[in-house]
Amino acid sequence: MVENDTTGRGYPRDSLLTRIKGIIQNNPVSRVAFALILISIVFSFLSKNYFKASNFISVLTRISELGIVTVGITFLMISGEFDLSVGSVYALSGFLFIQLANTGMFSPFALLITLIAAALMGIVNGLITVHGRIPSFITTLGMMMVIRGSLLGITSGSSAYYEGDNIIPIILSKALKYNVRPSHFWFFGIIILFSLILTKTRYGNWIFSTGGNKETARLMGVKVRNVKLINFAISSVLAGFTGCIVANRFQIIAPAFGTGIELDAIAASVIGGTLLMGGSGSIVGGALGASLVALVRNGLVLSGAPPYWYRTFIGIILIVIAVINLRKKVINY
Repeated sequence: MVENDTTGRGYPRDSLLTRIKGIIQNNPVSRVAFALILISIVFSFLSKNYFKASNFISVLTRISELGIVTVGITFLMISGEFDLSVGSVYALSGFLFIQLANTGMFSPFALLITLIAAALMGIVNGLITVHGRIPSFITTLGMMMVIRGSLLGITSGSSAYYEGDNIIPIILSKALKYNVRPSHFWFFGIIILFSLILTKTRYGNWIFSTGGNKETARLMGVKVRNVKLINFAISSVLAGFTGCIVANRFQIIAPAFGTGIELDAIAASVIGGTLLMGGSGSIVGGALGASLVALVRNGLVLSGAPPYWYRTFIGIILIVIAVINLRKKVINY
């Protein structure tokens, strides 16, 4: 007779391993967390500086800035829409903030006006998409070009330097002890806030319903158009907020700032488990996806690999995780 190999409690010895494997396979957040650990281990062998505290703080700054944009993108993608204009909104917001503050305006007022302007840009995206019935991919691609082109035209490609007061620079990005920055705390605060909204409020349910099946959502009384308009505004506000953080960190903004961040944010959101067609995703997953994207870039630089390979690695990770997430979704249905 063959006896089962069991623990003292009567469970198979491999039950814990099986459960861990099941969690990783069935939970998008667990998958990206596992990928983060695996990638970090690999890069730690390739570079002795990878796990140094100074490098951790440096990459956390990049994670925070990309992560805040990713939170807004994730919110919007769960409701079934895209926003390719966030990089342009990011740059224009940083430029607008600096120009307003440089006139002598109280910097908190300059920030408030900038965020209102960013929200209006998002609402314009939403109105064109929702009422014009134009795919958000096309709407925001066009808006990306309009905003970036206008910024280049207004500035003639020149950078703007910050000469305002120190209030907002201190609040948003001035380095603290050990080079920790306020943007790190803003990032974690935004994760908590939007996670609670998404998982603990009626509005969060409306977002999932809108992205999952908008016709069913309408029958349930959800104002689908309003949900999408609000989420477009949120996406733009968070992009604009990040642009202001970066402008204050460098004390300068260039028209090219934020180029490509929209693709990184969308990739991070999908890597974190957000479905491209909407209806599924999480803020924590998006934040972990942003962490993975930033860590891959950082690890490649530290290991001496040509920076041109960065998008190749992210593309491979994106395709693999997107296929896994989609297959799991189909199986669950």
